[in-house]
Amino acid sequence: MLDLKFIREHSDAVRQMLQHRRSDAVGDLDRLLELDRQWRENLTHTQSLKAHQNKVSQQIAERKRANQDATETIAEMRALSQQIKEFTAAANDTKATIDAILLTIPNVPEGSTPLGTTEADNLEIKTWGELPSFDFEPKLHWELAEQLGLVDFQRGAKVAGSNFVVFKGLGARLERALIQFMLDLHTTQHGYTEISPPFLANRLTMTGTGQLPKFEADMYRCDRNEENPDSELFLIPTAEVPVTNLFAGEILTAKELPIYYTAYTPCFRREAGAYGRETRGLQRIHQFDKVEMVKFTTPESSYAEHESLLVNAESVLQALGLPYRVVQHCMGELSFAAAKCYDIEVWAPAAQRFLEVSSCSNFEAFQARRANIRFRREAGAKPEFVHTLNASGTALPRVVIAILETYQHADGTLRVPAVLRPYMGGLSQIG
Repeated sequence: MLDLKFIREHSDAVRQMLQHRRSDAVGDLDRLLELDRQWRENLTHTQSLKAHQNKVSQQIAERKRANQDATETIAEMRALSQQIKEFTAAANDTKATIDAILLTIPNVPEGSTPLGTTEADNLEIKTWGELPSFDFEPKLHWELAEQLGLVDFQRGAKVAGSNFVVFKGLGARLERALIQFMLDLHTTQHGYTEISPPFLANRLTMTGTGQLPKFEADMYRCDRNEENPDSELFLIPTAEVPVTNLFAGEILTAKELPIYYTAYTPCFRREAGAYGRETRGLQRIHQFDKVEMVKFTTPESSYAEHESLLVNAESVLQALGLPYRVVQHCMGELSFAAAKCYDIEVWAPAAQRFLEVSSCSNFEAFQARRANIRFRREAGAKPEFVHTLNASGTALPRVVIAILETYQHADGTLRVPAVLRPYMGGLSQIG
């Protein structure tokens, strides 16, 4: 969430930012500014009335001590007190509307973010690895997965609906091996502490990281018991949600920062409106596994931490020997909460396309302000908002796609990447 004072003082820049981002909130900005003006005028008037009330109350007390009649003045003060209550209630209602609008305004992009409106305008930063070539016609991942008995697409759909899958046999073991490998890599080599969070989150938690209210249509929600408002829960779309909110409403110390957390969770996304070739096979499914990395940092260190976070995510694909590229999001493609974002896209050789497997984002204070996560530089210092960052380290379905299409042989067998073999009982080949 952006600071209201910042919006007030930089309204033209915020309006231009919303236009560059193609945000629906452009139309709400003028309304927000007008409500802010009314709210501040209301507060000023209320404070003036309270000051007058305090002054007259002292006069009433003095009259009583002097045995003078204060009946008329007391009646006036009762009327004034009622007026103050009405103005205060109106101010609170206006502030609630302001806060609701603030939740719909996206983050301000960092200065290096390129202008642009579509994926084609994203900026390629670098590439890694040599794209594989084959002396046979490589099969697409869903063909290999079915032939090798690794994934059952039909029974997944039968159990839960379209775009749900069942990993089975060595396919399930490959998923588990990838999860364990990533967690071990991030905890033993990159200094992250492993977290096993809840797979469900309440509305306040989902709002804290920016999923709500904007993306509610993409979330799986559990029905709420009207007698218990806390029973309204959402299946998490990413471990970023519960892990970032671990410190919601807390004040950390500067000595505790930076904090590095990594977590495995299943992720649940309706992907409302998704269709076409991207929904085939494992490319866009409603439940998938992911290992996430989350950082809490001081404001001055967050962009150096962002670069190291990118390196941590890249190291997964490098260890697996999978070629990839890194692109920086343009303004029109930048996610709602991010100030700067890199995508890591792995190469799928049979499909002849890059697939996103990690978004590496710096949210600056945007999430921290929503979730009220702060720190003190020293005892007695004024609390400041931390900066939060996250990256997938990495999302598994598309990594599995890249492994299947990259390491296939002409006879239909699959070579297991060397780094995964210890997690698969030494198995070097599937099929």
